[in-house]
Amino acid sequence: MAIVMDVFNSAFGSQVRALQQFKRFSQEEVAHRVGINATNLSGIERGLRNPALKNIRKIALALGVQTTELFEL
Repeated sequence: MAIVMDVFNSAFGSQVRALQQFKRFSQEEVAHRVGINATNLSGIERGLRNPALKNIRKIALALGVQTTELFEL
């Protein structure tokens, strides 16, 4: 089960990073909008951190996308 979660976290993080880059937002800007530090956002993007549901929603809002777009793996 841990391997499945690692793959999911990695894919989710890659999607967050891709949307961030597509929107031309800096990592610091997105982190500030979410209310977390850039180190935590970096960990999410690299699949090392598992974000809370409330932060997933905040990430979507910060990127100006629907929450479901973060899960289009």
